[in-house]
Formats: sequence, C-alpha cells, structure tokens
Amino acid sequence: MDGNLNSRQSETNYTKGRFQLSMQSDGNLVLYTIFLPLGDVNSAYWATGTMPANPDAQLVFDEAGYVFLKRGTDNIRNITNEDMGSPQDFYHLARIDYDGVFRAYRHPRKDCTTDAKGCTSAWSIIQSTPEDICGAILRGLGSGFCGYNSYCVNTNGKPQCFCPEGYSPVDSFDMFKGCKPNFQLPSCQQNGWELNLEFIEFKELNNTDWPFTDYELQTGTQVDKDTCKQLCLRDCFCVAAIYDMNNCWKKKFPLSYGRQSKNLSRTALIKVPKGNTTDLCPERKDQSTLVLVGSVLLGSSVLINFLLLLTISVAVFFIYHKNMLNLWSDSSTFGLRKYTYKELEEATGGFKQQLGRGAFGTVYKGVTPSTPKRYIAVKMLKKVEPEGEKEFTTEVNAIGRTHHKNLVTLLGYCDEGENRLLVYEYMSNGSLASLLFGISRPHWNQRVQIICGIARGLTYLHEECSTQIIHCDVKPQNILLDEFLMPKISDFGLAKLLLAEQSRAARTHIRGTIGYFAPEWFRKASITVKVDVYSFGVMLLEIICCKSSVVFSMEEEEEALIDWAYDCYSKKKLNKMVENDEAASNDMKSVERLVMVAIWCIQEDPSLRPSMKRITQMLERVAEVPVPPRPSLFSSS
Repeated sequence: MDGNLNSRQSETNYTKGRFQLSMQSDGNLVLYTIFLPLGDVNSAYWATGTMPANPDAQLVFDEAGYVFLKRGTDNIRNITNEDMGSPQDFYHLARIDYDGVFRAYRHPRKDCTTDAKGCTSAWSIIQSTPEDICGAILRGLGSGFCGYNSYCVNTNGKPQCFCPEGYSPVDSFDMFKGCKPNFQLPSCQQNGWELNLEFIEFKELNNTDWPFTDYELQTGTQVDKDTCKQLCLRDCFCVAAIYDMNNCWKKKFPLSYGRQSKNLSRTALIKVPKGNTTDLCPERKDQSTLVLVGSVLLGSSVLINFLLLLTISVAVFFIYHKNMLNLWSDSSTFGLRKYTYKELEEATGGFKQQLGRGAFGTVYKGVTPSTPKRYIAVKMLKKVEPEGEKEFTTEVNAIGRTHHKNLVTLLGYCDEGENRLLVYEYMSNGSLASLLFGISRPHWNQRVQIICGIARGLTYLHEECSTQIIHCDVKPQNILLDEFLMPKISDFGLAKLLLAEQSRAARTHIRGTIGYFAPEWFRKASITVKVDVYSFGVMLLEIICCKSSVVFSMEEEEEALIDWAYDCYSKKKLNKMVENDEAASNDMKSVERLVMVAIWCIQEDPSLRPSMKRITQMLERVAEVPVPPRPSLFSSS
C-alpha cells in the first residue's frame, strides 16, 4: 500500500523519469504522469478502477510471472492475462518502462535449440499496459506524451514522436522535449509573416489531432476543409486548425497532447510560412538568425573587434592543432582505450551473448566494469592471415578518426597475441534489416529520418572526415539503430582508405554483398566512392517499400527490385511500392522524390551518380531532383 514504482528517464538513463505506478491506499492501482524535476503527480492515464475501495488489497507478482490485485484469498483484478509460460522454463520480469508502459516480460532459462520454433534467447514482451500509450495520455496539464508541438505514433506497441513539417526537435536525443517551429512565432504585428496571406501555406497531417489548446470552434454544413483553412489563415493568432466533419477547431501555441492514429478521422492543418518547411530531412539549420546577426555586426563598429578576436582565436587554434598533430603523429588509435583479452572476456561473460556474425568475425554483447556501467558490443575478428591483420588495422585507423552522430563509435580495441577485438558502443535496437524486414514495417516518417541520417553519415565518410573512406558494404544489416532509432553506419571492415588528395583506389577483389554490388566491381576498373552511392540507392528502395532486394528477386520471378521500382516510377504506379502503408500513401510527393533520388544512385555509369553530398541536398530539398534516366538492364542480366 502507498508504494510507488518510477520509470527511468530513458533506456540508458536510470534517473527518475516522467511516469509512476502507484498502489494507492484505496486498493486502486494507477499509472500517473509526473512533473519533473520535483516529481509532483500530474494525472492518471490508466487505473484498475477497483471499486468499492479495498483498503486491504495487495499487488502481487507471483513466481509464475502473473501480476494481479488480491485481498485476502480473493483475486480482485488480473493485470496480466496472457500466458506467461512455465516458471520452470522462463524467468519473469514486470516493470514500468521509460515510456510509461507497464510491461510483463519473460526470458528462457535455457538457450534455444536450433529447431525450436518461436524461441528467442532474450527478454520478450508478453503484455503491455496500456497497449497504446499515445492514446492513453490525453488529459491533465502538460504537453502529453511527446512534448509540445509534436505528435505520438504507436508503432508495434512502442511510442514514437515526430515533428510536423516546418518544425524540428528541441533535443534530438530526448523524445519528450517536443518540437520548435523553424520560423518566428506569430506576433500579430504589421511586420509579422502571418499577416502576409500570400506567403502562408498549410501542411496537412491526416488522422492527427492536438485535442487541447483550441480557443474557437466553427461548425456547420458550410464549414469544409478549405473554409477551415481560410478561417485560420485570416486569424493571426491561429497557428493550426483541426478539421473533422464540418467542425473546425482553431489552435494556439503551444500544441499539446498530439497523436496520430488510424482511428482518428481528424485532419491537422499546420500553418507555416512558405519556404520554411523541411519536408524530408528536418535538420537543416535555420539561416534567418545568422543573417540577422550578420546584418547587425556589419552595421556597427563591433565588427572590427569581432574580427580581431576571431583572428586571434584562429591563430591559437592552428598552433594548438599543429602541436596536437605532432603529439599524435606516431599513434594510430587516437586516444582509444586498449583492453586486455581478459578484460573483454569478463565484460562479455565469456563471450556468451552473440549479437551477430559477419564475414570477418562475431559480435558479442558486454558491459563495462566501470561506473556507471554501460553496454558495449565486442567484435572478435577471425584469425585470418594476412586479411585479419589488415581488417583490424583498417577498422582501428578508420573508426578511430571518425566522429559523427550517424557513425557507430569505436571505444577501444585489443591486439593481445593472436587476439584481435574491437569495442563499440552498444546499439539497443539492432540492425535496420531487422526493423525493415520484420513482421510490421516502421512508420513512414521514421523511415524518412533513417534515410536522411544514413545519407549524412556517408557524406561524412566520403567528404568530411580527415581520411576519405569507401565503406564498400552499405546494406541494412550494417546500419544499426540506437534507442531513439537514430541510424548509425557500422562495420568498416571492408572500407578502403584514401588519402585526402586521392579519388580512386586500386581494385583488388570484389567486396560487399550480393544485391548491393555496383557494376564496376565486375569490370577491370578502379573503385571510387560511387560504389557506396550505388549500394545506398538499392537500400533506399528497400527502405521505401520495406522489401529486401535479395528476397524480392527470388520471389518476383527473378525481377530485380531496381527494375521493378523504375517500372513503377515510369508508369506512374508508385503507389504499388507503398501498398498498405497509409502514411506513405498520404505523402506520395516525398515517395516520388525519394524514388527519383534512388534511380540516380543506381545508374550503371558511375559518373552519372550524384555524390552523397548532392544526394543529401536533394533529400533536404536544397537541390532539385531532375528526371532520372532509365538504369541499364545490368541488374536483370
């Protein structure tokens, strides 16, 4: 009685989070949202509703994994109803997760046999309460599940937060902090953009609602969607409108409790200035502030002092940088920690939990012995000579020098005796392949953000890091996802390193994976970064339609995915690529743009393929996407 369980803030941050499970003195079990940092209780979003009051009730979690309310010998209310499995066969766990969902898990006590169907040697979710957290949190003060100006989507039982067009995340690493507009807030003053009606447009979000912060309702048979837009357009206070069956709700800042669901018939009309939205990749920096600051500086004497200070700073930086280069000139590990084999053996529990296996080695899950503890992924390279040595040297040199949010971070290494191991950050959501080609596809908006992140990571490898890197094996299996589903490129074992002034690398033998090979691998030609562009194009098509190119060619009468995609594009039947995907079907302009970019990437002639930098600009709508030519029939033959 009067006991509480608090969620943690995130998958990796175990400080007190935003949700609480409370066993109240009246016998009612309740899930609450709470206000941070003080932890004050806000409002309930789920409760057992056990009435009348049961002051002697207990919350029981028994040895079989079942959770229920009990008074004396009487079972008042079952919290878990699913079959939890025999306690002889499974461990059980029940907890309130960081996203506010109370989940029941189980884990097999023994490793799965090779012929066991549906067995997984990991914790699996058996029941979630509530099933849809996005729809559950719809009352009380505050912003709702995802934060102000964002909306929540329930994907495979887990919530995801998105920003509407024209908005960007307040903090890309914290899903609860909401979104901020990429433009100035309406001021209702004469120089405000919201008063220039010709430069205003509305972005539509189907099946979406922000149920609070409305200040006016217009209703009647004469109120259709266009009328609703006009009502919001001519009201300088209106930042968005919700339309539903002759009803139009005007909204003010900030928008709260946003959610998107197939069960919602409402359409959100987001009011934004033209030219200030980011349709595909919402991380372009808003230049308006920079222009304003620059104008002020140019118009004042402060500029002289600023330039003097800048000159001194640059000089100090270059002197420092030069000294550091001299210090590091004999080191290829750039401050990476060097582990002993025994340390990594203990960290992985004797290399027991395997995360994956590749051509050059096996990856195991481990935990650092330091405080605070953190999960790691340890890659044990095969004892292959001389390729093993070359692989190890390549990865340490390549990844040790890279620092980008869309690349997996190398934490350390081990080169003790014949043992060659690499220590990476642990990626909790596995590979993009498992997300794309699983039972249910990820949300369209999430897939678009993944595409943009991969493009930025490859751009960094090709053009922005100190040593140019050709990955040579770009595919969904080598794209890992962190706790927020941010994509990170992994496995640089097949990378070809080039000096800054080089543009081509000598072709030794074919590297990569069937289905993602660029045509030049099969010719007597040198290899450039354009082989990665080709592989990215194939993967881009896979992400759009959530189909594996390899499986597709075996199932569709040996037709290649890239040929089928161009056929859909040329015959204006792109809807076939996103069948049964409502969110993508409602955004066919973006689908077409992405397919066009992919077709440019898979051109047989490498010179026709755009650079990854150009591709990123196309995705961000900084550059236009011209009509692509038909790819050659190389793929089919």
